[in-house]
Amino acid sequence: MPRIRRSLTELQAEYENGDKKPLEDLMRAWKGIKELRSDDPRSFFVLGGYHGEPFRGAGWGIGEPLFWGGYCHHGNVLFPVWHRAYLYALEEALRSVPGCEEVTIPFWDECSEDSLKHGIPWSLTVEKFTLDGEEIDNPLRSYVFPTGIVDHISSDNPNYSKEKGYETVRYPYSGLVGSEKEREETAKHNAQWDYPEAVKLLDQNIVAWLNQKIVIGGETISTGVHQAFVDCLGAPNYTVFSNTTSAKEWNDAGPPVVPLESPHNKVHLAVGGFDVPNYHASVIPGANGDMGENDTAALDPIFYFHHCFIDRAFWLWQERHGATDELSVVERYPGTNSADSQGATPGIAPNSWLSMDTPLDPFAWAVDGEVRKVTGRDVFNIETQLGYSYGPGSLEEAADAAPERFEAADGGQPKLHVTGIDRSNIRGSFLIVASAEVDGETQTIGSEAVLSRWHVSGCANCQTHLLAGASFPLQGLHEQLDPEAYQVEVRTRDGLLGDRPQRLSLLEEEEPRPFRVEVR
Repeated sequence: MPRIRRSLTELQAEYENGDKKPLEDLMRAWKGIKELRSDDPRSFFVLGGYHGEPFRGAGWGIGEPLFWGGYCHHGNVLFPVWHRAYLYALEEALRSVPGCEEVTIPFWDECSEDSLKHGIPWSLTVEKFTLDGEEIDNPLRSYVFPTGIVDHISSDNPNYSKEKGYETVRYPYSGLVGSEKEREETAKHNAQWDYPEAVKLLDQNIVAWLNQKIVIGGETISTGVHQAFVDCLGAPNYTVFSNTTSAKEWNDAGPPVVPLESPHNKVHLAVGGFDVPNYHASVIPGANGDMGENDTAALDPIFYFHHCFIDRAFWLWQERHGATDELSVVERYPGTNSADSQGATPGIAPNSWLSMDTPLDPFAWAVDGEVRKVTGRDVFNIETQLGYSYGPGSLEEAADAAPERFEAADGGQPKLHVTGIDRSNIRGSFLIVASAEVDGETQTIGSEAVLSRWHVSGCANCQTHLLAGASFPLQGLHEQLDPEAYQVEVRTRDGLLGDRPQRLSLLEEEEPRPFRVEVR
């Protein structure tokens, strides 16, 4: 029988009702891997660093600028399978801690009623936890770096670095500490809140992201992260389900589809420093929490509880579409090349085609009695190949629905297209927000989170894939509104791109604009 990854709130409920062992063992396992030497392959520093910084091998510095410095895959068809292998490796490390052989990674059920009402489970945010009669720092709340990390991007002075002793932070705190000036500004910024107040703000922010909606003619339409998770389960094939690059190609011409990576990105930014619907993230220039940047996201323990939910949604999509034993990739489609969006990772040559036979570096374990590099094909079926499954939680009703039919041609409603956003002008991740004036009130139509590296200037691949964009279905608005009712903001760590919202582009426009907005 496969072991079961359960909801974290289920473990919390058992703990509160007297069965303390499951949650205590989870805490013990996390405490154990965080206390290992920083060069131990089972240590949290090593495993957390596989995703981004500290960059290793190709991509770590100016000698190999075609590479993204971390091993993670984003914006391509390996996104779901690479992160599935990543979670498995982390879980095996947790289970190697003495007394924790039965531990599994629980999932933060982001679409549960509890999350929709209250935000993040308390065990991920409380400062202290009592373990074996001793009050300890909660190992799920943050991570203190045992050694410093350096970005190694020559054009970045100072670079996006973290010193030994740095402790990861989440919204509304800033973790930008690369220079003395930034350290001073961050300390002043973070002093505005005591920790309990900051947790309340974080939870309120998560609730806002999950429950976002618009009201049109008295009808409420959900547009938040919860709805995005529901919608992604209807994606018609693995290629467009798996990543934002492939989905963008589909959405430019076809009926709208939501890729799994889209709500994934939004939760990263919600935890890491962007709030919805009102924007206050850049209280100081560059304010950011670690989950909001690819560079350091996986060094915050909450990353793995979030990604466990992502993997569960991936499995629910597989079950709904009869894809538990085979995942096919549309050959040579956007999102299937190592030059797309993010760039090649160590172990993968630039401009190579990606498939389910591409090695998922750096992971290797015994497959059919032979230790070798793992591929996507080795992690299709979580039950028969990896020995785990998932317990009950949200999204199951949506997953049980019959797969939707999508036509190749787009015969549906118009979409608001945003194109030409130049990433070279933006530090780190950013948010594209589309809104409209409806009945005298500005309402958010939708948002697209772009989870980006802190600096693209040192990445040659990024320089050839600088333009970002998004498409937003107009939810029946187009028949009711004047075109000039629409506006788009690109919200960055340093304020609005172009310093103001942009409305529909006109052919006779006289002033240059930082990006283009049009309906088609």
